[in-house]
Amino acid sequence: MSTRTPRSEGYRQPAEWEPHEGVWVAWPSHDELWAEHLGGAQREMIGLCEAIADLDEDGRPRGETLHVLVPDGVRHLEASEALGHLGARFHRIPFGDIWLRDIAPIFLRDPDGEVAAASFAFNGWGGKYILDGDDLVASRIAEQAGCELFAFGLVLEGGAVEADGRGTVLTTRSCLLNPNRNPGVTQATLERQLREALDARTILWLDDGLLNDHTDGHIDTLVRFIEPGRVVCMEPRGDDDPNREVLQEIARALPKMRDVEGRRLQVERIPSPGLVHDHEGLVMPASYANFYISNTTVVVPTYGGPHDDEAVEALAALFEGRRVVGRPSKTILTGGGAFHCVTQPQPLAELQ
Repeated sequence: MSTRTPRSEGYRQPAEWEPHEGVWVAWPSHDELWAEHLGGAQREMIGLCEAIADLDEDGRPRGETLHVLVPDGVRHLEASEALGHLGARFHRIPFGDIWLRDIAPIFLRDPDGEVAAASFAFNGWGGKYILDGDDLVASRIAEQAGCELFAFGLVLEGGAVEADGRGTVLTTRSCLLNPNRNPGVTQATLERQLREALDARTILWLDDGLLNDHTDGHIDTLVRFIEPGRVVCMEPRGDDDPNREVLQEIARALPKMRDVEGRRLQVERIPSPGLVHDHEGLVMPASYANFYISNTTVVVPTYGGPHDDEAVEALAALFEGRRVVGRPSKTILTGGGAFHCVTQPQPLAELQ
């Protein structure tokens, strides 16, 4: 008896620049997690959502639909007041925190434009943060989206894989091969499972991630596809850049890699944020590569540092046909991530 998998049914993980029906986010809600940073995180979420909605001169959204998770009636009212003018749709779904890239399903699409979803086991980034509700978010979003859900026992967060939409996926050994995720599972076994789940036919492996990244090196803070065969990574800025060696090694490794079609990767470079401290003086895993590509806009996280404008301008030169904007994200980063980490796009159900 054969087992149905996304690959056997013709599904693949689309690239982020392909058309979206909408994007799933969660309203920052938990006082016990955010403490004095909750208001700041909410303001930065509003900035992100405004950029994604991309209101026209008449105040009508021309970007993509915002699907916003709210845990209860109080937060629903709060989020409605903040985001209602953007045409947001609200979903009463409990969640642990706002990192939907990792706890929501990865949406898939087949050649006919049908959309499905893949969910994976979630263990709090290797047991670091186990929060009530996170392990059920993927199935509940898939139900709300009306998608067939393919469930896998593999521990995998969405931020750990970066797809070109053609069958090439970038990832890191420090995350996917970490014994705190799937102990005893070999690289070959992981590759077979990613092939069946996401149609990842060529998997390109980097080694290490950013300093103090509790995800153990998610690829979405390091390297992003901007079109098939073309990626963007960061180059260090300043002698005190805490990720100088890691970023230099990534820049050396990428041009030697070939995608699913046999092409060597074309590598574009943008600045690193350099040394960014939190309110306690600790080094933050800040990254300009953690941008979100919406239907009309690329939203770049900024940190109030000297390289913000340069990074936004560099990315603007790489995304013809989309506006590129920077929005503050340092408060959200105190929780561990930025804009790509808090978004999960849902593909358009019909190809256009």
